[in-house]
Amino acid sequence: MTLFVPSLDRDLRLDLFRGLANWAIFFGHIPGTALAWLTSRNYGFSDGADLFVFISGYTATLVFGRMMVQRGFVIGATRLLRRVWQLYVAHILLFIFYLTSVHYLSHRFDIPHLMDQFNVARLMEFPVETLTEGLVLKFKPLNLDVLPLYIVLMGAYPPVLWLMLRHRNWALAGSLLLYFAARFLHWNLPSYPSGDWFFNPFTWQLLFVLGAWLAAGGSRTVRPIVTARIPLVLSVAFLLFALVATLATLIPELDVPVVSQLTAAFRPNDKTNLAPYRVLHLLALALLVVRFIPFDWSGLRWPVFRPVIKCGQQSLEVFCVGVFLSFVAHFVLDTTSDAFPVQMLAGAAGLSIMTGVAYYRSWSKKIDRLAIATAQKPAPPTGAAAPSPLGHGCGKHATDKEPKC
Repeated sequence: MTLFVPSLDRDLRLDLFRGLANWAIFFGHIPGTALAWLTSRNYGFSDGADLFVFISGYTATLVFGRMMVQRGFVIGATRLLRRVWQLYVAHILLFIFYLTSVHYLSHRFDIPHLMDQFNVARLMEFPVETLTEGLVLKFKPLNLDVLPLYIVLMGAYPPVLWLMLRHRNWALAGSLLLYFAARFLHWNLPSYPSGDWFFNPFTWQLLFVLGAWLAAGGSRTVRPIVTARIPLVLSVAFLLFALVATLATLIPELDVPVVSQLTAAFRPNDKTNLAPYRVLHLLALALLVVRFIPFDWSGLRWPVFRPVIKCGQQSLEVFCVGVFLSFVAHFVLDTTSDAFPVQMLAGAAGLSIMTGVAYYRSWSKKIDRLAIATAQKPAPPTGAAAPSPLGHGCGKHATDKEPKC
């Protein structure tokens, strides 16, 4: 049996759109501002969370799939689970900083409604129980739902990845079966103190697996569909319909009887259980991107895209910082002014900090790799000529005729 070996080529489109997803999540987590109009959620059924999970499945398969093929299931699975541990530690740190910040600022500035608004009021009444439930991912303050979903999906992925590399269509079929079973049988994970997870992992796994399926060779299967004319027309038509349906729920003047009747089946937009039209909307967007933005598009190297690509390459750190900054931005707007210029200033400041974190992490990782490479470099033999401080040749004078190293 021939295993599929994922490519090592880095697709900057993934970094670009994962960075955009992080920016959109940051804007979307600042409630009641014009910044939300800069995200895709006001123009269609899917949003930054859908895109984030979809790309995460794709990149996880590229990285850990190749490792699993070349070094075996055990090595690949343990490295994947090590990544899960890193995600969990990042979530717990964010969880603690988030809780303490909301608690401190709400009391320091006498804004008690922040405790209820960000779902941390139980921390005052049942601190030990609340923290314990947070450690097992059952208690989640407002806006801290995406990372626990990612942790669960990655934690369950090793056996799915093993199957994906051998029989990707079987893996996708199993994902579809679980998706429809969870929707019809109302499967979900419990939350604390009541209710279920906002992002149902039994349904949202479909986006993760769809991304994985494409990375594991499915992209070659759908290439004729991507290049055909009819799927393109249908995708554009569906995106336009989603635009009208979404705007009609936000702008009363657009919600005329005809539009209301045509879009009734899409209201409310079921995000918890990942409504099928959200999946179709994201796939329609992906078709347009793949068709009109090729892998080697020179525009991906334009300076204007560098900050968002860098944020996509350092996705975990940028995501955590963005979630925390969304609360800070809301607090600033709530305690000062929510005028449009202040909103734009808060958004620009948040993106600047997120981008700065991305560039710092990129630089820091490069320094660490150089340090490791230097430490592993063998020492020159005893008596060998030392390299010239001027860098001329291999310990030779600049006028020597021997080739340089």
